[in-house]
Amino acid sequence: MEKKLFSKDFTLVIIGQIISLFGNAVVRFALPLYLLNQTGSSALYGTVTACAFIPMILLSPVGGIVADRVNKRNVMVVLDFLTAGLILLFSLAMGSVNLVFLLTITLMLLYGIAGAYQPSVQASIPALVAKEQLMAANAVVNMVSSFASLIGPVLGGVLYSVYGLEKVLWVCIVCFFLSAVMEIFIHIPFEKQSSEGGIWTMVKADFAGSLRFIRREKPAIGQGLLVICGINLFLSAMIIVGLPYMITEVLDLEAAWANKLYGFAQGALAAGGLAGGICGGIFAGRMCIQKSGKLIVAAAICVLPIGAGLFLFSSGMINYLIMTACCFTIMVFSTIFTIQMMSFVQAQTPPRLIGKVMAVMMTVSMCAQPFGNAMYGVLFEVCKGYEYVVVLFAGIVSLALALRAGHIFRGI
Repeated sequence: MEKKLFSKDFTLVIIGQIISLFGNAVVRFALPLYLLNQTGSSALYGTVTACAFIPMILLSPVGGIVADRVNKRNVMVVLDFLTAGLILLFSLAMGSVNLVFLLTITLMLLYGIAGAYQPSVQASIPALVAKEQLMAANAVVNMVSSFASLIGPVLGGVLYSVYGLEKVLWVCIVCFFLSAVMEIFIHIPFEKQSSEGGIWTMVKADFAGSLRFIRREKPAIGQGLLVICGINLFLSAMIIVGLPYMITEVLDLEAAWANKLYGFAQGALAAGGLAGGICGGIFAGRMCIQKSGKLIVAAAICVLPIGAGLFLFSSGMINYLIMTACCFTIMVFSTIFTIQMMSFVQAQTPPRLIGKVMAVMMTVSMCAQPFGNAMYGVLFEVCKGYEYVVVLFAGIVSLALALRAGHIFRGI
C-alpha cells in the first residue's frame, strides 16, 4: 500500500512549521528594521545581521547531531518554547539596555536556535514520507516557509507601522508557544544510536563521519555546497542588506510609506518562494539535478535590471517596482534549485547520517552569509549615491559563479 504524503504526523509538522515560521518571519523582519530606523546606518545593519548568522553556523552541526540521536519532535518542541521565552525577555528588557547590544544578542540567539532547529525538520521528512515522495514533500515544506515569509513581513510591516515593535513581539510570542504545543502531538519514528566515549568524542566522530560522506562517498554534494556558498556571498547577502537599505534609506519614497513598502517587498520575496515551491511540486517528476545550474544562472541574470534601474531612473517608485519584480523572480528560481538540492541529498544519504549531513550542508552554505552581509553593509556605505555599482557588481560576479555551477551539476 502506497504511503500517503499527508499523513497525520507530516500534516502536524507542516502546521507547526506554518505557525513557527510565521513568527520567525515577523520577528526577523521587525528587529533589524527597528535598528535601521533608529540608526540609519547600513554598515551597522550589515554588521549586526552578520553577527546574527554566526551562532546559526556554529549550532547547525550540533542540531544535526542532536537530530540523529534525540527524538526530533522533542527538539522542535523545546526550541519553540525557548524562542517564545527569549522574545518575552527581549520585550521586557527594551528601554533599559543599550539597543544595539540588546538587538545583537537577541538576533544571535534567535538565529542560533533556528540553526539547531532546522536539521530536525529536514531530517524528519525522510522518516515521514516515502522516498519517491521526497521531492513533493520538500516542495510542501518550502511552500510553507515561503507562505509564512509572505504573510509575516506584510503583516509585520503593518503592525510595526501602526502599533510599534511591542505589539509585533507579542504576536511572535504567541506563535512560538502555539507551535510548541502543536508539535507535542507529532510522532516521528526514532531509533536510538549507540555512543562511545564522552560527548566531545561523539560530536567529533559524528561530524567527521558526515564530512567524510560528503567529501569521499558523495563528492557531488560537496561541489554543490561550494556553489551555494558563492551565491550566498555575492547574491543573497546583497539582497538581505541592500533591499531594506535602498527602500528605506536610498529611494525617493515618503518616509511614512517606506517601511510598509519594504514589508511588501519582503512579501514579494516570499511570494516568489511560494511560486517556486508550487512549481517544484508540480514538476517534481520532470526535474533533475543535472539541469539545476540553469536555475542559478537565471537568478543571477535577474540582479542586473536592479542595478540598471538605479542608474537610469530617478523615480523611487519605478526602482522599487523593478527591485520587487526582480527579487520575486530570483526567489522562484532559487527555491526550485533548493528543492532539487535537498531532495537529491536526502535520497542519497543513509538514515543514520541524514540529520548530520543536512546540518553540515546548512552550516557550510551559511558560512559565506556573515561575510557577505558585512561586506555589502560597508560597500553600500562607501558607495553612497552610487548604489547601482554595488548591485551590478553582485550580479556580474553571481552570473560568473552560476555559469561555472552549470558545468558542475551537468557532471553529476
